[in-house]
Amino acid sequence: MNELELKYGCNPNQKPSRIFMRDGSDLPLQVLNGKPGYINFMDALNSWQLVRELKEATGLPAAASFKHVSPAGAAVGVPLSDIDRQMYFVEGEGELSPIACAYIRARGADRLCSYGDWAALSDVCDADVANYLKLEVSDGIIAPGYTDEALEILKTKKKGNYNVVQIDPDYVCAEQEYKDVFGITFEQGHNFFHIGEELLANVVTQNKDIPEAAKIDLIVALITLKYTQSNSVCYVKDGQAIGVGAGQQSRIHCTRLAGSKADTWYLRQHPKVLGLPFIEGIGRPTRDNAIDVYISEECDDVLRDGEWQKVFTEQPEPLTPAEKKAWVATQSGVSIGSDAFFPFGDNVERARKSGVAYIAEPGGSIRDDNVIETADKYGIAMAFTGMRLFHH
Repeated sequence: MNELELKYGCNPNQKPSRIFMRDGSDLPLQVLNGKPGYINFMDALNSWQLVRELKEATGLPAAASFKHVSPAGAAVGVPLSDIDRQMYFVEGEGELSPIACAYIRARGADRLCSYGDWAALSDVCDADVANYLKLEVSDGIIAPGYTDEALEILKTKKKGNYNVVQIDPDYVCAEQEYKDVFGITFEQGHNFFHIGEELLANVVTQNKDIPEAAKIDLIVALITLKYTQSNSVCYVKDGQAIGVGAGQQSRIHCTRLAGSKADTWYLRQHPKVLGLPFIEGIGRPTRDNAIDVYISEECDDVLRDGEWQKVFTEQPEPLTPAEKKAWVATQSGVSIGSDAFFPFGDNVERARKSGVAYIAEPGGSIRDDNVIETADKYGIAMAFTGMRLFHH
């Protein structure tokens, strides 16, 4: 099959719409269920590249959770802790497959933004992934294959309309790519740039120690950034993106946005949050929204009389600003990547407030000395990769 007709493009008025192969060859994918749209396929193809490269770079199963052509989260498949299971609403006690752990952690980076996501897996989708997705609000999934059991489970989602796409894992795209904007065709070479541990060799700070676990985290950050709308910054811990800032015009705003998401991820582990007395049977999206508001400065919106009764069995104590600040201050061992250089040391100042100890960025700013000096002030190890990772 060379082409696939779509219902419409980005918006319902943008017709006709299709995906097709310019060279007349067959599409390297097939739709096993549902009817994916234009944005679905944009998410699917970008997210597939991300997880495929993460698997190649780390040797670990990888997953991503995409929304509007940027990752809400990405992660590699390491086992879930007991706190992870609480944070991500994992039911049951059995051990989960590595690819399931990868997706659960990817979605857990920012559960609010992952609402209605597109899931991507580097490995065959199994029943563990399908059973978890069955309980989440999601638009679709792309993977190199599906077990029979997983496919049957996924076909029950969205009244049988859940989008399931299988992609040929051996497919390699053409070297040149094209895009039309306002009737004008743009051409560029596809970004085949390989991201690996060798990018972290040029450590420019006094602290030269980047342990193996941090190197994996920095690789996760950089590969995530390669498929995130620029400007972009990504915070990572234990092989999991915990804060992704996409599409910001200012680098510091991007660092702040991603940092605030990393702080929210960490605050979800606070004992007061883990102990919130939710009404039994309340939906996951409602719980996610309530937690997000509870953590925020607008916490009264969910704690005041007439509101808390809708989600809690009793009125929770607020998480005070002092408690939040003290808790976030205990965060440590975080890595951060940036798709372009930090122009000022203020990015490092903001990053270290979220526990950042390791940085990977291209370098090349006229103020590199100031950025290095700021990192040295806090004992942060920083590598200059020499490679920009803009994505549009």
